[in-house]
Amino acid sequence: MKKILFFSIVLITLLSIYSCKNETFEQKGAPEYINEVNEWHQTRISRLKEETGWLNLVGLFWLKTGEHRFGSAKDNDIIFPSGPEHIGSLFLKDSTVTINVLPGVSVLNNNQPVNEMILSDDHTEAIRLRDLNAELLKTFRNINRFPVNVDWRIEAKFEKFDPPKKITIPDIIGTSEEENSPGAVVFTKDNQTYRMDALDAGGNRIWFIFADETSGNETYGAGRFLYTDKPDSNGIVILDFNQAYNPPCVFTRFATCPLPPKDNYLKLRITAGEKMWGEHH
Repeated sequence: MKKILFFSIVLITLLSIYSCKNETFEQKGAPEYINEVNEWHQTRISRLKEETGWLNLVGLFWLKTGEHRFGSAKDNDIIFPSGPEHIGSLFLKDSTVTINVLPGVSVLNNNQPVNEMILSDDHTEAIRLRDLNAELLKTFRNINRFPVNVDWRIEAKFEKFDPPKKITIPDIIGTSEEENSPGAVVFTKDNQTYRMDALDAGGNRIWFIFADETSGNETYGAGRFLYTDKPDSNGIVILDFNQAYNPPCVFTRFATCPLPPKDNYLKLRITAGEKMWGEHH
């Protein structure tokens, strides 16, 4: 996937639609299970609000080789929404991004003043700007969800790809990347069989980018994410769609979210997990 650097500076159809709106959903499951899902959701909300979360993004700037002057003045190459008029320059050369700060400007990294430093040497293509006092951090409260329903905690069979299968992952900015899929999950719901290609999430985890028949109505039109553990010794994967959640593009235009691969568009209404946030569809 594209390498994007996070840059934080501390500076002083009508019928179907009608039907969906009139559906009612009830909570279902043991109290312990419902509490477990609710605790997961609260952790998810807390992470969105962290310094490394998605709610404080206020800029996304694509870099080309050479110098990029930045600050709030209009004559900069990268214009910040606030702060000193001229802060310094970013230099991209041979996949390395270096920052040079102008004299008299206070820029802190881990609470230490910075004059010059290497920000990244790992094929960075863009930087994102964070504002730890961003307005969204102040106004964000929660994300609506479908009621927790244990029926959407589904046991799936994992079909390993050997070797891993190359799948195309498009994104919202019109580009795509080839990724290795370790396998697919196959599951049954209401006597119908469905499958999705998995992506490796590192460690003992895999994840899915998927869309379903709620996408664009109750849920985000570009799909949702779902993480789970890798298959057990019997090749079983637990898909808990109560933990399906929105990609960051729901909250900010400064994210570059992947879209579902072609085999992960499900002809199924998954009425579990996070609903749409804001006015995005």
